[in-house]
Amino acid sequence: MASKKSAKKKIKSTKKTTAKKKAAVKKAAVKKAAVKKAAVKKAAVKKAAVKKVAVKKKKKKKKKKNAQYYVDPKEFFDLIVSYYETGDLDDKLAESIIKIANGLSYAPNFINYSYKDEMVGDAILKMFSAIKNEKFDVTSGNNPFSYFTTIAFHAFINRIKKEKKYKETVTRYQETIYFDKMSELGGGVQDNQQNPYDDEY
Repeated sequence: MASKKSAKKKIKSTKKTTAKKKAAVKKAAVKKAAVKKAAVKKAAVKKAAVKKVAVKKKKKKKKKKNAQYYVDPKEFFDLIVSYYETGDLDDKLAESIIKIANGLSYAPNFINYSYKDEMVGDAILKMFSAIKNEKFDVTSGNNPFSYFTTIAFHAFINRIKKEKKYKETVTRYQETIYFDKMSELGGGVQDNQQNPYDDEY
C-alpha cells in the first residue's frame, strides 16, 4: 500500500516537472519570437529612416541644381508691374528674363543643339521686346512666368527653323559648286554617275 502511494506521488511529481519544463520552453520560445520580431521591426524602421533621408538629400540636391534658373512668379509679376508704372528696368527683372531663357535651354528637347547660345540670345531679345511693348496684360491674372517661357519657346523653335534653312542653303550651294567643278574638269557629270547628294533628298 505504501509502495503504491509512493509510486503515485512519484508520477505526480514527474508530471509536474514535465509541465514546468514545457511551460519554461514555451515561455522561452515566446520570448525569443518577441525579441526576433522586435529586432526585425527595428531594422525595418531604421531602413525606412535611411531611405527617407536619402530621398530628402536627393530632392535637396535637385532643388539646388535648378535654383540658379528659378524665377518666382509673384516677384516676377511685381517687377513687371513696377516697370509698366515707372519705365525703369530693374536689374532683377532683367536677371529673371535671362534665367528663363537659360533655364529653358536645358530642357531635354533643346539641350543638344550646337547653336544653343543663339537660341538663348533670340529668346532674351523677344522677351525684352515684349516687356518694352507691354505685351503682358497684368490685369489678366495669367502667370507671367508661363507667358514669357512660351515666348522663349517660340524663339527657340524659330531659331531652329532658321538654322535648318541655312544648312539646306549651304548644302544646295555646295552641290552647285560640285557640279560646276565637275563640268570644268570632265565636261559634265555622266548620266550613269550617281549624284553623291541624292541620298539626302
